Amino acid sequence: MIDIHAHGPFAHLRLARPPVNALDPALCRALVAAVDEAVAGGAHGILLSGGARVFSAGLDVPYLMSLGEDRDGLREAWEAFFAAARALAGCPVPVAVAMEGHAPAGGCVLALCGDHRVMADAPIQIGLNETQVGLAVPEGVQSLLRRTVGRRVAERMLLVGAMVEAREARAIGMVDALAPPGEAEAQGLAWLESIDHLPRAPMLATRALGRADMADALAPGTLDIEQPLRDWWHPDTQAALRALLARLGKS
Repeated sequence: MIDIHAHGPFAHLRLARPPVNALDPALCRALVAAVDEAVAGGAHGILLSGGARVFSAGLDVPYLMSLGEDRDGLREAWEAFFAAARALAGCPVPVAVAMEGHAPAGGCVLALCGDHRVMADAPIQIGLNETQVGLAVPEGVQSLLRRTVGRRVAERMLLVGAMVEAREARAIGMVDALAPPGEAEAQGLAWLESIDHLPRAPMLATRALGRADMADALAPGTLDIEQPLRDWWHPDTQAALRALLARLGKS
């Protein structure tokens, strides 16, 4: 589920679960393993990318709905997702994220966990659109957006589940750079190369200090895993999720 390539001292991890890289437990676990393997192999940095049309569509809602009343299965899915986010947020080496396609919800979360985000300069969108599909955004995830775009902008975006196109995302600081379509991966790799000449130990130590709040927000002891589990069966949430499945033709 992860295509892994080496580019000199950097590991390129490409999500490879067609058609939209929906984040089911297997893909999330594969991402954690790939990050761990890259770090253990001595990678100086990681480039994460996804599909040409969709970076990642977020959590696999049809899979989650198929679980029915299986609360243990639902917990496993949410815990696997947050473990994947933690693997990126807590990665000890820099992570560049290249997006050629849309990055809603969980896909956006993965991107926010990176150090540097590059998005194709195209009519594609990124955002935490959870409220549009009936889900409350967990505090740990909200904190990722606040630290990226600021408290007030994040509050307004989260309330309505806003998705923004690439140029607006760049204007508000949600992504760091725009690339011509087809060149996001190359630009992400170029950013990793641009910082690789820095004295390594001081750079990594400074980076760890600067990202400590992100790791803390997603830590198991801080993250309220019960919130999404508790909210999942609320009638409003279930109605919105069933409507989403109908739009996807999977009802």
